[in-house]
Amino acid sequence: MAYRETYEGKIHRKLNKKLRIVEVAAGRQKADLVLKNATYVNVFCNQLSHGDIAIANGLIAGMGEYCGEREVDVGGKLVLPGFVDAHIHLESALVTPKEFARAVLPHGTTTVITDPHEITNVMGTDGIEYILQATEGLPVDVRVMLPSCVPATPLDESGASLDYRSFDSFYEHNRVEGLAELMNYVGVAGGDRAVLEKIVAAQVHHKKIDGHAPGLSGNDLNAYIAAGVYSDHECSDVSDALAKLERGQYIMIREGTAAHNLDALLPLLTPQYYTYCMFCTDDKHPSDLLEKGHIDDIVRRAIRAGVDPIIAVKCASHHAARYFLLNNRGAIAPGFLADFVIIDNFDDFNILSVYRKGELMFDGKKLADFPAPEIEARLVKASHETFHVSRLSAQDFAETRPRGVLGMVPGEIVTEDAGYADAIDVSRDILKIAVVERHKNTHHIGIGYIRGYGLKAGAVATSISHDSHNIIVVGTNEEDMAAAVNRVVELGGGIVVLEGGEICGEVQLQIAGIMSEEPLVEVNRKLENAKEKAFTLGVSRGIDPFMTLSFMALPVIPTLRLTTRGVIDVIKQQYV
Repeated sequence: MAYRETYEGKIHRKLNKKLRIVEVAAGRQKADLVLKNATYVNVFCNQLSHGDIAIANGLIAGMGEYCGEREVDVGGKLVLPGFVDAHIHLESALVTPKEFARAVLPHGTTTVITDPHEITNVMGTDGIEYILQATEGLPVDVRVMLPSCVPATPLDESGASLDYRSFDSFYEHNRVEGLAELMNYVGVAGGDRAVLEKIVAAQVHHKKIDGHAPGLSGNDLNAYIAAGVYSDHECSDVSDALAKLERGQYIMIREGTAAHNLDALLPLLTPQYYTYCMFCTDDKHPSDLLEKGHIDDIVRRAIRAGVDPIIAVKCASHHAARYFLLNNRGAIAPGFLADFVIIDNFDDFNILSVYRKGELMFDGKKLADFPAPEIEARLVKASHETFHVSRLSAQDFAETRPRGVLGMVPGEIVTEDAGYADAIDVSRDILKIAVVERHKNTHHIGIGYIRGYGLKAGAVATSISHDSHNIIVVGTNEEDMAAAVNRVVELGGGIVVLEGGEICGEVQLQIAGIMSEEPLVEVNRKLENAKEKAFTLGVSRGIDPFMTLSFMALPVIPTLRLTTRGVIDVIKQQYV
């Protein structure tokens, strides 16, 4: 009986809201808010439409002629649907989800699809729960894709190892949309049962499965897609994108901090192909969020490159919403969420105001305040206790036998096989690089060499090392390498630049070793200072000292990478 009463109460509450929408839409009641004299992007007709936009209960009631309790004249401006980032790792902003929301709302982003595989590789399923709680009720709607590869490959060591059973309860969460990027495309195409189990489990729950398969082609690509992978965000050239698009995959055009694919994929933003394209950032670091923006920056750049503005806006909103079956957003139409971005014009693309569910969140100058979500004390404690590493000395990094050399490629995060080395040679830019296991105190330390980083003195260490987030360090001598790693552990996570045992710059990342509790502006200030110190010590100015380093431990990007057990050949998935 209790269930029926609860059910009936729910029906009545929703019915009253529905009646309100109908009454406003029919013109029999005043709207809560009316945007008067609007010119808005009609994503269904691919045109600019005109009329008043009436809002009630956070939804669009109708367009036409309306009166409202509040009325805002938007004549001479353009109203767009709120932007959607189709794929991002919130942790890449290095700040809390609330700080991330504060950063992207003024840029018109009202929905993001996040893959919390960074924090999940550190904390296991507690990491997923942490992100769900830390994003609950934020004015940016955060939808979650469950991490598919924890760890990224069997050759890596992370804080947890999750199979398909680990996700069962999360699929029932109302903000979980599916299974995130399947980086283990080799396993999928090769018929690995454990990988395919995750796909089948997601499909049983009628959820989406996103892809990650750079350069995959031929029958292996057919197998990957046939397994049920619906999208890809790793396309760096048109031929790769078209091979996937013509087989039915949606293409997420990525333009973030680590990877820049927009220019190469502009030919997709034409009437022939754009229907199955959307925008994403993947990783967005503090300086980019503060200086360039978010999805609005992609739209602005696409338009300036000659893309039809309506095509650009649809790829920034409607297409991602449609792909993820978020059927009440991404358009300005009756029944849709009242998420709006108001700009001056397509040429300048200045954001004048942003609305979320009909509430003004950004007025062009000031962002509305909102509280941080509550997180269980258990999860907060766990997120601050993720380092289990004994104190290290220079001897821990001593190695005389030949090791593989990761050859950095300018402007890319891929590497090449640069042969072998058995000692540091700063004159030839041969530096020692190590990955220290930090989750279970195994004392596993993978050692190799790297060419192209440019460091002339000291060491650089960071607990951001994709995707397992062990500690990665590069140095010109073992003493500074040990000191830098020890300081990262003392901080409870972070980035450290050090010379002669003295700290030159650092950023504390006390949440799981990958996010800071400080405001974005302060994190960015410390990060930029640390970068400058790294450049002063010789790091090549053509690279990001920390972001570039963090990808050297990701064993799914060719050619050579370093894990806690040594240098591996990604293509062959074996140690060298």
